[in-house]
Amino acid sequence: MTVMTYTARDSVTMLRRNLKHLIRYPSLTLMIIGMPVLFLLLFVYVFGGTMGAGLPGGDGRADYLTYITPTILVMTVASVANSTAILIAKDATEGIIDRFRTMPIARSAPLNGHVLAAMAQTVLGVLVVLAIAIAIGYRGGSAAGYAGAAGMLVLMGWAMTWLSVALGLASGSVEAASNAPLPLILLPFLSSGFVPTESMPSGLAWIAEHQPFTPIIDTLRACLEGRDPGSDAVWAIGWCVLITALCFWWAVRLFGRVRAV
Repeated sequence: MTVMTYTARDSVTMLRRNLKHLIRYPSLTLMIIGMPVLFLLLFVYVFGGTMGAGLPGGDGRADYLTYITPTILVMTVASVANSTAILIAKDATEGIIDRFRTMPIARSAPLNGHVLAAMAQTVLGVLVVLAIAIAIGYRGGSAAGYAGAAGMLVLMGWAMTWLSVALGLASGSVEAASNAPLPLILLPFLSSGFVPTESMPSGLAWIAEHQPFTPIIDTLRACLEGRDPGSDAVWAIGWCVLITALCFWWAVRLFGRVRAV
């Protein structure tokens, strides 16, 4: 077999290992999915009437559900980063990665397994949250719009996964890794996710408009509503590619230096 074949085979083995861990400890996945669902229901049914009426052309809870659903999908993707950082920090600090190095497997297989498992978890979380949003009244655009939104979520998930892998390797402990991705959960609140940036004070609006989550959310919102995302898509893709490239390089460097503590 070729090197690529060996790498693919070993990566699939590591993927099965990580999926078995997720099945064995379902509370982590339930928490990842449960938090975005809770935010969705809270903002739609508690704040939705008032905040929806405040949107440009808005007319209550139904309009706010349309506005906020892309934000909750982004938060679902970001939530997976927390569990990924925890799991890879656990492997790094308990010596499992050192053990893998003594085995005749592809060197990249342990990282690949974590990344693929995180992407599977991301897809599951997004589908569940979107299904609940549709069940309570959300209506998106065309099939092409859903396809564009799916592509954006996958690209963002890939970037967030490599960031979480790097954070997990850099943390030094499971406790530190559980807190490292916290900004990924909080940054959507400081974006166009919950209210238009035009409604913010000028300084805060500038920050919201120039951070990665705003163009990503605006691109998702445009795709799901059947509109052209325009320059937002360019910025969103650029941010995702940049984060992926930097964090892949960072994670690979850290992985080469991992030693059990």
